[in-house]
Amino acid sequence: MGLQINEERIKKDFAALVAVDSVSFYEGQMAERMTEALKKLGFSVWEDDAAEKLCDARGKFEGRSTGPCEAGEDGRETDGLRRESPAGNLYGFLKGTLPGRPVLFSAHLDTVRPGHGKRAVFQENGRITSGGDTVLGADDAAGLAEILEGIRCVIEAGLPRRDIEILFSVAEEAHCKGSARFDYSRIRAGEAYVLDLSGAVGSAAVQAPSIVTFEATVNGKAAHAGFAPEDGVHAIAVMCEAISRIPQGRSCAGTGEETTLNIGSIRAKGPTNIVPSLCVCSGEIRSCSHERAMEMADFVRKTFEEAAARAGASCDVRVTVNLTAYQTPKESPAVRHFQEACGALSLPGTLVRTFGGSDNNNFALHDISGIVLSCGMCDVHSIRESIRVEDLVTGARLVAELAISMAYNQL
Repeated sequence: MGLQINEERIKKDFAALVAVDSVSFYEGQMAERMTEALKKLGFSVWEDDAAEKLCDARGKFEGRSTGPCEAGEDGRETDGLRRESPAGNLYGFLKGTLPGRPVLFSAHLDTVRPGHGKRAVFQENGRITSGGDTVLGADDAAGLAEILEGIRCVIEAGLPRRDIEILFSVAEEAHCKGSARFDYSRIRAGEAYVLDLSGAVGSAAVQAPSIVTFEATVNGKAAHAGFAPEDGVHAIAVMCEAISRIPQGRSCAGTGEETTLNIGSIRAKGPTNIVPSLCVCSGEIRSCSHERAMEMADFVRKTFEEAAARAGASCDVRVTVNLTAYQTPKESPAVRHFQEACGALSLPGTLVRTFGGSDNNNFALHDISGIVLSCGMCDVHSIRESIRVEDLVTGARLVAELAISMAYNQL
């Protein structure tokens, strides 16, 4: 078909993207770079107002109150780029040469911490690692680089294609808060490909769970622990009694392997001579069944409230639905075209279930049928994160093949 992935170019692009500081809620510089890259390819690009909408979420994420939406940690503009500043989601549109609904490619602009001062180190064995003191940021610089190179190659080859839509989201690592605030009336695509899955290129997730978090606050009664402990209501003891009644791990309350529950933190403070009057705990529930996740959340709420009532304390339990479970049918166009493209490239085309969330969870809520493609990243969210050059090249080739094969299916 005349397609040729430029290995040196994608390596250079990937290294440049890795070097951009773009931790969650501070994606301004990355948004500038990706806007410029998309426009060079002929896309019209629009940045939404998610930065303003995410002010409260950013403050909670960092354990502080933001007040009015500020520019960021320093807010300065340097070299024409927004450094350490928030950004909105980026939407791009490129007109095609064939009729039919557009295809949507998506990746996210943010990284987890430690994500300042990242650099790509090219090893002799073909693997790219971080410098060892930060994450690499292949999650999701790999997805960004592969999308850009794949589309660039299709354009350079002059091959027929349908319209292409792009959505590069912000704050994905914070339970996909950026894509949750996007205006989906703009999207016309009939299928979506989200490049945000670990593992060698050639597999795709068609199912992902609901992720529900909860925070329980027990209010007891303070009293002197030495002179009058019987006058107090021990908030920590109430919390521990409730937690002891909540099964944790993979098999909780008889729900089997598709549901997990975890208490992640317990927080209380005060002098040792005072019966503690306040204790807070946080946890999460994941399930491939949204109904089951909500049943477990209700069970957690009732357990805390009953334990507090027995002790004469009060309890407030706040439940947040971060992501809603979905399952993309195997007969959907996204799955069918993915497997056809993998067949053309001699890739396995494996369909898997993931127990992590992605922007595709939010796409499914808006009736956009999509799957999450592996893009080669390994050991993400750690300083051991890495990717092979071979997977960067293959990932770009898959993006190009998806655009082309779907176009030919219209002929």
